[in-house]
Amino acid sequence: MPFVVTENCIKCKYTDCVEVCPVDCFHEGPNFLVIDPDECIDCTLCEPECPINAIYPEDDVPAGQEAFVQLNAELAKAWPVLTTRKDPLPDAKEWEGVPGKLDQLER
Repeated sequence: MPFVVTENCIKCKYTDCVEVCPVDCFHEGPNFLVIDPDECIDCTLCEPECPINAIYPEDDVPAGQEAFVQLNAELAKAWPVLTTRKDPLPDAKEWEGVPGKLDQLER
């Protein structure tokens, strides 16, 4: 069961999770990260590293965020792999925990 990056990552893009991933399954977009479900080995290392609790096992994605399962799979095919930690987006703190950010996702 792969892990899924959910809405809270949009416009924050903390990359603490990337450094612990043993299989390089994170992909980077302009203002969001996704996990490639075909590469994720369900090691659980990334979930506790996310400072804003945006990563969940596929079966535990919060209600109302189920679309992120498919979104991760789709965008992982289009975006490049990210293997090293980067600074979060400049205004990440302002966007932490803000609901309804899907319309802010840049592809």
